[in-house]
Amino acid sequence: MTYAPWSAFRTAEPAFAEIVQHRFEQYRHHVLATLRKDGSPRLTGLEVSFRFGELWLGMMPDSLKARDLRRDPRFALHANPGTDDSMDGGDVRVSGRAIEVTDPEEVARFVAAVEPPEPFHLFRTEPAEVVRTWVEGDELVVRSWRPGTEVRTVRRR
Repeated sequence: MTYAPWSAFRTAEPAFAEIVQHRFEQYRHHVLATLRKDGSPRLTGLEVSFRFGELWLGMMPDSLKARDLRRDPRFALHANPGTDDSMDGGDVRVSGRAIEVTDPEEVARFVAAVEPPEPFHLFRTEPAEVVRTWVEGDELVVRSWRPGTEVRTVRRR
């Protein structure tokens, strides 16, 4: 699997990245999938942050999701679908790996910008895939990006 920083996605596909970021910023809480020690999935709530051109995940110290990511950095992140069935802005998800950031200067820069409750674990994401799904007329439209490839759009009736 190929991974790239969020900033690489923003550079390669700025309009698509903007739509995805906006969709995540519409709501505070989202759903994170990690892998437990036995390989089974774990779903938990999470807040995300877009800062310094990257997508960040912050979590409480020694939380199960932080332990999962420290052991196996693969994740999937699904944007909150909203308060009704409109799916305004579409359905958005990102999968890839989360790299824990422990450099004191990087953590301090994040703390200065976000002011999270401390202590916390901080992870920078490296997407392997970004997907947006929405309805356009009578078609379901799926747009996806993977590092090193062109955006792919599939339409289904």
